[in-house]
Amino acid sequence: MEHPSIPVKNLWLLMLYASDLAFVDKKAFVAAEDNPEGLPDLIAALLCEAAESRLRDGLTLGFRSVSGPLTRVRGKINFVTTASRRLLDKGLVHCSYDQISADTDKNRFVLAALTKCLPLLRDEGVASRCRRCIHWMRSIGVSDSSAHNKLNAGKANDRRNARDALMMSLASLAMDMKLPSEQGGDQLSFEPSRDERWLRVLFEKAVAGFYREYANSAGWKATPGKWLNWQVQEQSTQIPDLLPKMKTDIFLENTKLGRRIIIDTKFNEITVKGRYRDRSFRSGYVYQMYAYTKSQHGSSDDSFMTEGILLHPAFGESCDESVVIQGDRYRFMTVDLMEDLAVWKRQLLDIIQLGGSDQTEAA
Repeated sequence: MEHPSIPVKNLWLLMLYASDLAFVDKKAFVAAEDNPEGLPDLIAALLCEAAESRLRDGLTLGFRSVSGPLTRVRGKINFVTTASRRLLDKGLVHCSYDQISADTDKNRFVLAALTKCLPLLRDEGVASRCRRCIHWMRSIGVSDSSAHNKLNAGKANDRRNARDALMMSLASLAMDMKLPSEQGGDQLSFEPSRDERWLRVLFEKAVAGFYREYANSAGWKATPGKWLNWQVQEQSTQIPDLLPKMKTDIFLENTKLGRRIIIDTKFNEITVKGRYRDRSFRSGYVYQMYAYTKSQHGSSDDSFMTEGILLHPAFGESCDESVVIQGDRYRFMTVDLMEDLAVWKRQLLDIIQLGGSDQTEAA
């Protein structure tokens, strides 16, 4: 998908909604939403505050593997290394053992996030505080790591320790932030081959995060990544293994209104040139959404009205078309990533409000 430069503040907002910040610190989320231009300074300040709190109380420790020559046996003896280096002649034995340390994946991830924040900061006070946190963490043995792939990030983002929840959420958000392009200004340019997948995943997570934050207040329950079941009446032996699975991006349900909305996000143009006409919706996407909605008929809650929505990003354009097919409504919508937050909210909240108003009128 060929897309122009996205305003930096809009990219910050996408990352904000895709993060867990709203669920671990509501005040911080509201402050960041109200001032997206200052998001890097705000996130860095909050991350420093969370890191300082954990440093004062003591960082969560872990075990790391250590090996080397010792004067006494500890852990597992490496006989080959001991013999080949003639360590016994020196009164040593080569051992491998686990050692309690602050140099864990989590803490290295936080240190990397603090380091990455520095070039983005405009507030010198926040930058100075960030540097102090970096020095503090290094002084107690947390090491810098040049490799931060998805596996490392996933391990570091394990939030089973509740005391680390806020710090890890802020560190994850900081690690997602990207530097402006070399041209400077308030636009952020991307290399499609490198960043399109990142943007596609970010857009999906941001929309899901938006509804997790705002749907509940309107009586809706938002479920990201929900698996849908086929309403099977009879099947042969191998069907459970061969029938494709269905997983939606966002599943909205309102039991009071008796409505469900299935949203599938895409990161490409909403229309393409058709075989016999200039513009057409992508047939594969339409068939996919048709399968999603029709698969819910015949379920235990078949009284629910189902709506399917294909949601695409747009850049200076808008589209909102709908059609009712065999009793189910289908909408084809865009969210303009070049517009301000107020426009985004109106477009995304309209999906929920439309469902509610339709049901009210029908009643």
